[in-house]
Amino acid sequence: MISIYKHLDESSTQLQKLDTVEPGCWINIIAPSDQELLLVSKKTGVPIEFLRAALDEEETSRIDIEGSNLLFVMDIPFSEMEENSLTYDTYPLAIIHTEKEIITVCLKNSKILSDFIESKVKSFFTFKRSRFILQILYKISTYYLLYLRQIDKKSLMIERRLHKSMKNKELIQLLSLEKSLVYFSTSLKSNEITLEKMLKLEIMQKYPEDTDVLEDVIIENKQAIEMANIYSNILSGTMDAFASIISNNLNIVMKFLASTTIVMAIPTMISGLFGMNVLVPWNEAATPYGFWYILATIVAASVVAIIVLKRKDLF
Repeated sequence: MISIYKHLDESSTQLQKLDTVEPGCWINIIAPSDQELLLVSKKTGVPIEFLRAALDEEETSRIDIEGSNLLFVMDIPFSEMEENSLTYDTYPLAIIHTEKEIITVCLKNSKILSDFIESKVKSFFTFKRSRFILQILYKISTYYLLYLRQIDKKSLMIERRLHKSMKNKELIQLLSLEKSLVYFSTSLKSNEITLEKMLKLEIMQKYPEDTDVLEDVIIENKQAIEMANIYSNILSGTMDAFASIISNNLNIVMKFLASTTIVMAIPTMISGLFGMNVLVPWNEAATPYGFWYILATIVAASVVAIIVLKRKDLF
């Protein structure tokens, strides 16, 4: 899918959607076909390899230059619903700076770019190409921090359920979160190298304000790396601890069932003894309260057993 947007001038805050490519426009491409990529390549003069860079899920963050075209590939965060659970992953986003346009290519529709389309970003203009790139990069770092906080809150919710759980469901959910943190940490470190390289590019040194914004992006990215590492270490330790807790919870249940079995065996044993066809106390017909004596014996023996087990912390 190809969408073309443009700000007419600085006084215009609303994006205009266009049908054709014009100077100063933003071409947003999502999950394109080969025909769409060829069309954009012919219209803009951008190499087809640049447009296909973000279509490989394993593509790493990098910078590439060919003539007047600059390619920035950044890993961006995504949140998705899988089996009624929110999962997190990263995908490459290609940002191509040309002499007249800005082109973005991604496999999926991202909230990062949707914020620009919905005019949620202040001082955003499609014709200010270098500033637009920096604003996208800043949004990427912001969403990483947002999703990291969500992962932290979700892990705390799962931990509370784990205190009373004896199932593997919560551990599997924590494992999924830990995997997401590994993806985030790897992508953020890769992005950091690319951001450091961008400081040396001429287009980023043209305006001092742009350099300041890029330095802010690098700081935000480093903060996200630290948060991802901290949460990953905490989550790893939590999983080890709660694996032992689940095992301990199971042992407690087994201990309770074993103690209950002992107490339940006492009435069975006594009633079985008095049901035998032999002479036992209170078995004669002349004893009118024999049944109640036996019942009282059963209750007393059971209470004594419970008290003993309680004192030994086995009940």
